[in-house]
Amino acid sequence: MLLGYRGVATHGVAFGMAKTPARKPRTPAGRSVLVLERLKVEYPVAICELNHRNPYELLAATILSAQCTDVRVNMVTPALFEKYPSPYELAVANITDVETLVRSTGFYGSKAKNLIGMANALVDRYGGEVPKEREELVTLPGVGRKTANVVRSVVFNLPGLAVDTHVGRLSRRLGLTKHEDPVKVELELNDYLPPEEWGGFSLRLILHGRRVCDARKPKCRECMLADICPSVSI
Repeated sequence: MLLGYRGVATHGVAFGMAKTPARKPRTPAGRSVLVLERLKVEYPVAICELNHRNPYELLAATILSAQCTDVRVNMVTPALFEKYPSPYELAVANITDVETLVRSTGFYGSKAKNLIGMANALVDRYGGEVPKEREELVTLPGVGRKTANVVRSVVFNLPGLAVDTHVGRLSRRLGLTKHEDPVKVELELNDYLPPEEWGGFSLRLILHGRRVCDARKPKCRECMLADICPSVSI
């Protein structure tokens, strides 16, 4: 079915062009699997757009990404990591200095406090290493399920479906869930997809939300999911 879809059009313009429109899956589970298949074709590499070189840097960058764009975070982190290259340096940092470095990401007071608290927890409890288990990650200051799942899936290649605003919005728009609560969205999607696909599915939905399925002006005519999307507007 996927090959047939791609054979009709190579970049999202299949909607309205195929001689026989694809039948929309009747269940969220069936639609989730088809969405995954098409996203993997459209975005062969599941990219995390937060620049990082190790688990510590990704953890810090993800904490900073709350209510902030990845582009802005990537502008801030080079100086942050140059001054604090590991949790050991960040753990003893002056909070005013950290606030100055992360000010442009917004909520800089709480973010600086969380970064230093996270670093102290890593040093005191984990020998300066970022833990792999979600139950341990969420005990770190500034780390919730979303951040824990990002770290698990991106740097440790472990199951973790991060639900940010893009993932939640697209999941509802595509009819994969009706939930608004990110944890409920995550758990529902987890039921539909194999664990090894959770991280990639999340990253690809984020890419698609940024490039095609805009919150205000979705590019439905360019979308390779248009013929199975219950919210399509063409």
